[in-house]
Amino acid sequence: MVDIRELARLSGVSIATVSRALNGRDNVRPETRARIQHLAQQLRYTANAAGRALARQRSDLIGVIWETRYATPGRKHAFLGELLVSLKEALDEAGYHVLLVSPSQPLPAEGDDYLGIVRKYNLDGVVLMGVDEHAPAIGELVESTVACVALDLVVTGRRSTYITSDNRAGAAAAVRHLHGLGHRRIATITGPRHLMPAKERYIGYREELSRLRLPLRPAYVVEGDFFGEGGYAGMRRLLDLPQRPTAVFAAGDAMAIGAMRAAAMAGVAVPGELAVVGFDGIEAASLIYPALTTVAQDADRFGTAAAELLLRLIGDPDARQVHDIDLSPCIVPIRLVVRDSCGAATT
Repeated sequence: MVDIRELARLSGVSIATVSRALNGRDNVRPETRARIQHLAQQLRYTANAAGRALARQRSDLIGVIWETRYATPGRKHAFLGELLVSLKEALDEAGYHVLLVSPSQPLPAEGDDYLGIVRKYNLDGVVLMGVDEHAPAIGELVESTVACVALDLVVTGRRSTYITSDNRAGAAAAVRHLHGLGHRRIATITGPRHLMPAKERYIGYREELSRLRLPLRPAYVVEGDFFGEGGYAGMRRLLDLPQRPTAVFAAGDAMAIGAMRAAAMAGVAVPGELAVVGFDGIEAASLIYPALTTVAQDADRFGTAAAELLLRLIGDPDARQVHDIDLSPCIVPIRLVVRDSCGAATT
């Protein structure tokens, strides 16, 4: 492989002429351009990415900040994995590369760790997922001039916005479906309610109960963790109640699967004695028995919309506020996928 200096020497022209020819500038004679391009292809010349980034004042590199230390919610979540793939594909199509920034240790209480990473790699923009939006390092990032889009995190800053699924509508659809099957004792296993998706799904559950004139029973609201263990523990608590619920809306598919396991171990038939609905639409929901009814999020649409939001921010670097370029938070629609886990109509 040759560098641009060697290519210029072999072509018999200056380095500047080679640069203009390879970058499509019109101030190069056609025959010279053709000779340089042919020689570059023959010698497998590849432009130096760092030098090109410096010249263009952009790197075509997007940072995805996703904390993966053990205590971080979402570390093992299947939907976030699907979402990351969708986001990467959308950015690839737009000509961007993705740098995964995934600290395995907690960040210091103070400092500009993420801003330092942005500057070190000259990142054009940042995507946040599975992080603590209240952490000082995150606050410094979203308050900076860096283009930033958060997934399922409420962030507001100088050039930041966020995207999420329609969590309230999805939870309401689950409760409405169970009510339509004849259920009146409908419980929920929530995610950690300090997390935005869990909070919104709980609000959707609560508001739909009110709309249907069903009582909100505190004993029927159990907080989980978005994973199978939390669903299992939550269902055990519900099954120990003097008056068990006849239906459960679990605010995540992994929790729903854990809840179904707890019911099976207690000898409670699903859906014969207990209906279960999940949320997410992960692949495992269709593979278990009975197959899980779920509120499906659209990972492809979510990732594509997140990429589009970020590219719009990057494309208008002079925008002082998100709303200057009409970048209000994006809400992605959901859909109810009815399967076997809620087939019983019980009063």
